Amino acid sequence: MAKSFLTHIKDKFGDGNYEGDEYGGAAGHDGSGLPTGNPGNFMFATGIECSYPTIANGTIRRDLLAETDHYTRYKEDLGLVKELGLKVLRYNLPYYLIHKAPGHFDWEFADKAMAEIQRLGITPILDLMHFGVPDWIGNFQNPELPVHFAEYCGAVAKRYPWVRFYTPVNEIYVTARASAKDGIWNEQLKDDRAFITAMKHITAASIMGNQQIARYRPDCIIVQSESAEYIHEMRAVESDAVRLTNKLRFLSLDLLYAHSLDAEVLLYCLDNGMTRQELDWFMAGEPPGYQIMGNDYYGRNERIIKPNGEWCAAEDVLGWYTMTRQYYERYRKPVFHTETNTFNVKDAECWLWKQWVNVQRIRQDGVPVVGFTWYSLLDQLDWDISLAEKRLSVNACGLYDLDRRIRPVGESYKMMIQEFGQITIMPHGEVFEFTSRPATLKVEK
Repeated sequence: MAKSFLTHIKDKFGDGNYEGDEYGGAAGHDGSGLPTGNPGNFMFATGIECSYPTIANGTIRRDLLAETDHYTRYKEDLGLVKELGLKVLRYNLPYYLIHKAPGHFDWEFADKAMAEIQRLGITPILDLMHFGVPDWIGNFQNPELPVHFAEYCGAVAKRYPWVRFYTPVNEIYVTARASAKDGIWNEQLKDDRAFITAMKHITAASIMGNQQIARYRPDCIIVQSESAEYIHEMRAVESDAVRLTNKLRFLSLDLLYAHSLDAEVLLYCLDNGMTRQELDWFMAGEPPGYQIMGNDYYGRNERIIKPNGEWCAAEDVLGWYTMTRQYYERYRKPVFHTETNTFNVKDAECWLWKQWVNVQRIRQDGVPVVGFTWYSLLDQLDWDISLAEKRLSVNACGLYDLDRRIRPVGESYKMMIQEFGQITIMPHGEVFEFTSRPATLKVEK
């Protein structure tokens, strides 16, 4: 009988966890209007699109860093981040290229890119798994994945001890669904049991990776980027399938944050291969470090399904505000708007400002939002078909095009950063800034 992922984890790491603290930071301004890099500043960010799933039954590797020429133009691209006035960057070290075998790593590109990031004074949020795994691991059905990935995370944290922010696994739910339920990437399965298997392995990988990061950086900040989604079914009576799907969007974060599962979701998990022992392992407690809940929102994440089965993008029916409020009230974590864009160039500037209005409004209503991201720095390729085929069709959703020319939305983002760059993570947080030395009182004699 094949070993479960729990057996592999216990064989390698035992049952230990690593403790963390609560999230915090001081506020600060320098009078320019731009971000200072002080930990109290609200974190305006972008990201460099880096997906690398396999398609065509594992015969084609999509690597957006290669397809957008980032590997040869990384210094230029990182310079564009500085040109925008940004201090924070969601950045991926390509797992499938670096981790060559157990205990063996190729750091050549990573070292060069990380040295340039450090030289420029950019704060990276290191994304360590983005929709794919090394060929020797296979896919997300492999129960050894959490052990191998944890080794990789520990190696990264040890090699770059100056890095504090991490996203161990990008969009766990999307990774599992696209790979094992929708049949698009990697194992390309369309099966409930395969979906739950992938979900278990990927979430366990994130937890174990987080624990290894915390060994080398106990004060690590984990920004868990996850897709905020919802289906509006235009039928008088909601179908069982859509009701369950709208509940399953929480499953990855429920397992990650040890949140009790909905009864219907619990039965679905148990019916499709999750054991009581595995569930107990997930429910044992949260991973270490400071946990920030990242919500990715695109207008196409929200869908309307018509009675005939056709669908259209709902966009702002709920919007980022309402959907994020649902997630926040469930998990009570600080929030980061970790991804947004639109494929319509004409709408991009308006979409940017609409997302920012959502962020401002929810902050005013008491939800602690610590950052905002336009994703991505450059135009993307084939995301209109979810990377299912290698057509190399350009999606004009970047702050810059693939010739590295700034788009109008990039100019608007510059304007936003100039205007709001020094707001604090907590509104009016500058009140709580303390100097390192107390003021002395001069007494006249």
